Amino acid sequence: MLPYNRNLKQRCRQLRENMTDAERHLWAKIRMRQVKGCQFYRQKPIGDYIIDFFCPRAKLVIEVDGGQHFSDETVEYDRLRNEYLSSLGLRVLRFTNTDVLTNIEGVVKRIGEEIPLAKIPLSPPFSKGGIQASPFVKGRMRGILDG
Repeated sequence: MLPYNRNLKQRCRQLRENMTDAERHLWAKIRMRQVKGCQFYRQKPIGDYIIDFFCPRAKLVIEVDGGQHFSDETVEYDRLRNEYLSSLGLRVLRFTNTDVLTNIEGVVKRIGEEIPLAKIPLSPPFSKGGIQASPFVKGRMRGILDG
């Protein structure tokens, strides 16, 4: 289970209410399982950080960086943050606001490339001694519906 700092809960709510244009644009493309059927969360607290977008199934963090992320101080902060998230087994993808606003299809494609294909679970084997009949066999269903 990932570390959770409940003290960040209110700040997460504020950030969800006040998303940047780039964050809103990306959210419109990844919400509601639009990318390989995966659920994404926005402004998710992990440890002492608030992640822009998170896909638990793919263990994928997506950050959308504005101009403030290019100063020496912030670059170092982001590096430490990435190391921390990586230590939790998470992968981090970073995009600039400009990437998201001018090349959203490329950004979504790149995100999709980072999500492994879903594995289809195998059905359980038949029990010894014969086949198990489905409850949806024509005769049984008619009996259920008629009865």
